[in-house]
Amino acid sequence: MFDFSNKIALITGSGRGIGKATALHFARLGADIVVNYLRKQSAAEETAHEIAALGRRVLVVKADVGDPDDLNRLFDTVEAHFGGLDFLINNAASGYIRPIVEQKVKGWDWTMNINARAALFAAQRAAPLMQRRGGGAIVNVSSIGSLRALPDYVVVGASKGALEAVTRYCAVEFSPMNIVVNCVAPGIIKTDALQFFKDSDLMLKLALQRTPAGRLVEPQDVAEVIAFLCSPSARMIRGQVITIDGGWSIDVGRDWPTMS
Repeated sequence: MFDFSNKIALITGSGRGIGKATALHFARLGADIVVNYLRKQSAAEETAHEIAALGRRVLVVKADVGDPDDLNRLFDTVEAHFGGLDFLINNAASGYIRPIVEQKVKGWDWTMNINARAALFAAQRAAPLMQRRGGGAIVNVSSIGSLRALPDYVVVGASKGALEAVTRYCAVEFSPMNIVVNCVAPGIIKTDALQFFKDSDLMLKLALQRTPAGRLVEPQDVAEVIAFLCSPSARMIRGQVITIDGGWSIDVGRDWPTMS
């Protein structure tokens, strides 16, 4: 287990799913937490309540990370409250799940702004706050859809590909500041986001059948890898995208014709 005592972590979109699991995991490791949300205030407050019950300081901030003014207000609030930052987890995500022929410019811009642009400018604001504390770590949350063509996932997949590029550039530029930047790409997880896919139950069933690990990825699995990437043990991992899918993306054997 890592000791994150006296560390401050901002997890965007941390009211539910992967964000909540990560916030709670970091709190169990000793970190004080900034919970960020946009729409589900009750979920964010419940996350904050659970963090406080662990004896950690917690700050809840409503902010749309896709809006530059809101993003700046989020970091202004963190700076005023804590004075610095150790870990930034860019987890907040959105997108229009629909076929290419039904996509609109508004949906493209919305998705790109939240999933990719926000991570760049959040990192820009986080860097000086981390320098005050001797360095830090940034982890961006991508998706296997950045490389794999998932149904109706085109704009989200493209935004996640851009996010991974942002990760590499930040990793190089921020390394002299002692800031480590990496990315995780989870596989199919049963979270609220899955409801926007057609036939989500069938997707889960098929994913389970072809996952060598024998079960689907859970939010806690992702949280633990994120924590590792923020730990001193991962200091020589820079600009990488770590896939967390139980082997789903590498197992072609179940689809391959057998030889007789």
